[in-house]
Amino acid sequence: MTGTPGADSETSKPIRIRRVAFASTGSRYFPVLVGLFVGVMLISNVTASRPAVFFSSWLTFDIGPLHVNGLPTDGAFFLFPLAYVLGDVISEVYGFRAMRRVIALGFGILVLASASLWIADQLPMSDPVTDAETHQLQTAFSTVSGVIPQILIAGLAGYLVGEFLNSYVLVRMKERSGENHLWARLLGSTVVGQAADTVVFCAIAAPALGFTTFSSFLSYTVVGFVWKVLVEVAVMPATYAACGWLKRHEPTYQLHPVNGRPTATNG
Repeated sequence: MTGTPGADSETSKPIRIRRVAFASTGSRYFPVLVGLFVGVMLISNVTASRPAVFFSSWLTFDIGPLHVNGLPTDGAFFLFPLAYVLGDVISEVYGFRAMRRVIALGFGILVLASASLWIADQLPMSDPVTDAETHQLQTAFSTVSGVIPQILIAGLAGYLVGEFLNSYVLVRMKERSGENHLWARLLGSTVVGQAADTVVFCAIAAPALGFTTFSSFLSYTVVGFVWKVLVEVAVMPATYAACGWLKRHEPTYQLHPVNGRPTATNG
């Protein structure tokens, strides 16, 4: 007996073939996105070493173990969420395999930048007596740019876990829904990725940034997570626009059949 086309011969159940679209990375747009992503991550990793507290003069309240005395954050709060927006765009248009390579490249650049700052900080200094002005500049460089191992490890660990999960969740959701419900996968991947990133980073870096009590650590973590998610929700229309524009202008962006995982060629 012949089987039904599109059916499993053993179970006689139709095989569901989903279709998902990705573009090739060999385009003029992909390197620009990679450069922006790596640049944002590099700058954020430096500015994150500056702790900051907003509204400490009037914003004070307690919710269970959460004691809020201002909004504790760091110097990367205004830029870091952009890295996840760029990660969303790359994952949505070019796929998980492409984003994995971008994450690896970003990790390598962050390690190189940290190593370079550490080497520069170890160079011989001038004599503070005979050349006081130059010595002050060298000391200021060490204070501002010196590598703090705890913050470096926290940034690298949070970056790897958060970006990987953000891209993985988005692409897996796209495999299920195709081109529909972009808002759901943007929001879902953001919540998972930012939660992992924030918890990992804060758990390692909080003591080095001065958040030494449980209440300050909890406040720093919760505020950081909520802030990053709210920023991504606020800029979601721009993310939508960027994804739509790229999909229309990437000649290789087309549907590919998948059965369990994507088979699109994305580089």
